[in-house]
Amino acid sequence: MSEKLDGIRAYWDGKNLFTRQNKKINAPEYFTRGLPQFALDGELWSKRGDFENIQAAVMDANPGGMWKEIKYMLFEAPGAEGNFTDRLQKVRDSIEKKKLRHVEIIEQKICMNQKELDAFLEHVIAKGGEGVMIKDASKSYFDGRSDSILKVKKADDSEAEVVGYKEGSGKFFGMMGSLQLELANGIRFYLGSGFSEEQRKNPPKTGTIVTFRHYGFTKYGKPKFASFMRLRRD
Repeated sequence: MSEKLDGIRAYWDGKNLFTRQNKKINAPEYFTRGLPQFALDGELWSKRGDFENIQAAVMDANPGGMWKEIKYMLFEAPGAEGNFTDRLQKVRDSIEKKKLRHVEIIEQKICMNQKELDAFLEHVIAKGGEGVMIKDASKSYFDGRSDSILKVKKADDSEAEVVGYKEGSGKFFGMMGSLQLELANGIRFYLGSGFSEEQRKNPPKTGTIVTFRHYGFTKYGKPKFASFMRLRRD
């Protein structure tokens, strides 16, 4: 098990970095210099609670100084032979040999039972983390969803497209009161919590994708206790 970092997912194909949407990341030359010629998967990350700054730096077409705060936190070597431990060892040998200080392997802990998982999750959340990833380390690499890899969180997060707005009232008069969102399955709902005053004055444009936190779904397929997290720009 390991902490799930709230950064920007980044895939290294041996030559370039890409987002999960297969958009090329314009990283500084010094950042990718020395990375191995084999594939890597991980998160571009600086610290907990810093997603907005990470996103701004990574999505900038002209990489700036913020990149000096970012590390490439690795959790996989797609295509490498062997089980999870073998694959990570291949990565470890490579980055240690080249002394890449901005590249690290996300700390992995052996999880013996539910009690240890629960304790680790509470530890991560207490530090401001998002959740925990658990993985069957005996498996070969698999691209896509698998029941051998699970995300464990107190709450879940999902994405939806902005399709409309509802005007605010009371203290939000003259501003956006809630966003009308559409899930991938076509279900629409209104999201009205989690926004700053600035975000209510300048809400996300229609057609953009937002991430929201929720606690499961109702029998009608709408998110329970949903709140805005961020605008997705990758």
